[in-house]
Amino acid sequence: MRVKEERILERLAGSAETPANLSRRMFVGAAALASAGFAASPALAQDRAEQKAGRTPPSLSDLGPENKTLLKGNPNSNQPPFTDHGNPGPIWFSFDLAPKRMQGGGWTHQVTQRELPTSKDIAGVNMRLTAGSFRELHWHTADEWAIMLTGKARVSVMQADGKMFIDDVSQGDLWYFPAGLPHSIQGLEDDGCEFLLVFNDGAFSEDDTFLLSEFLAHTPPEIVQKNTNWSRETFDQLPATELYIFEAPLPGSLEQDRKFLGKFLETENKYTFHLTAMSPTLTTPGGEIRIVDSENFPVSKNIAAAMVTLKPGAIREMHWHPDASEWQYWIQGSGRMTVVTTGAKARTMDFNANDVGFVPAVAGHTIENTGTEDVIFLEMFKAAKYQDVSLNQWIARMPNSMAIAHLKLPLKTIRSAPQDKAVVLKS
Repeated sequence: MRVKEERILERLAGSAETPANLSRRMFVGAAALASAGFAASPALAQDRAEQKAGRTPPSLSDLGPENKTLLKGNPNSNQPPFTDHGNPGPIWFSFDLAPKRMQGGGWTHQVTQRELPTSKDIAGVNMRLTAGSFRELHWHTADEWAIMLTGKARVSVMQADGKMFIDDVSQGDLWYFPAGLPHSIQGLEDDGCEFLLVFNDGAFSEDDTFLLSEFLAHTPPEIVQKNTNWSRETFDQLPATELYIFEAPLPGSLEQDRKFLGKFLETENKYTFHLTAMSPTLTTPGGEIRIVDSENFPVSKNIAAAMVTLKPGAIREMHWHPDASEWQYWIQGSGRMTVVTTGAKARTMDFNANDVGFVPAVAGHTIENTGTEDVIFLEMFKAAKYQDVSLNQWIARMPNSMAIAHLKLPLKTIRSAPQDKAVVLKS
């Protein structure tokens, strides 16, 4: 391998087509292609130099039909940086490609393992409810974590001990409903609401939930009568099919509903959380991060999350998560993410608002704000506690001889990197 690399470097270095400013790293990239079975050539080195300079070289031009709208939004997918290699699997999907289920009173669509096959631990649902409309009373086999994107809603969840928690939530607020506990969501005044639901099961489907209407409609009427003391005539008046999302009058005040519950109002366990009202967990010149997990939101035992803000040009530092894969939801802005897995497999993709990102467990990755406004995105994990490992921090903890041996750089250069975890680094 070493001899092959040196010969490739010698050939490229002697080529008249090779630009004087082409870096040694570009030559090494060509050698890596050769080691993978691809023939290196001066033309390839030239093309890569043109690409790095922001120009489209002849070898990468496309004379056939193109979806220019898609290409414009995904430049790093169509013409990846020279560091991309192999196929680590899909790391991107968009809710805007997922079909909406339209109902009287709102809509819903989802990104699950069916749309993003690599995401086996987490699935997401984006839902809209108009003012007064309900997501029918229901329950799941998976835990439900949610964030309000716009508007206001009233949520309720009943515990197995018969006590009910009820609260109003608005933009930036969270809720968490453990698997099996029945709950409801109702849009409130003005224009209702829109929210993101996250489940700790990649194969979850919003079309496969347990519904109040179906439980009653598909139990023999004589059993329903024995259970509830309702007559057969009453059974016939119940919804014959699912309601799912449906219009309803606006509720009274939250205080009225809580007063109705009386001694059955749950006050000890808090199933809602005011994320944007909390102080950032960490703030740097490049942005900030807010971490919410079981330590500050105790009911959230199986899903940990972080909201990350990156200023233009800033990056989410190179890192990985030691215990879980990462599922992302992009709320604002545009950027690109690079993911590097085993066997030198690496992929770079572009992201915009309403996109979903995925990082395999333990895979190194970084995110850059490539736009002109702040990037805001969620990092979600099937875990009780948020954890990450910083590349810079690891290098900084390496003794001098260990760092030099691995990085092949002068010690002064090595120690010029940040010496602790920054999470967000400015440009």
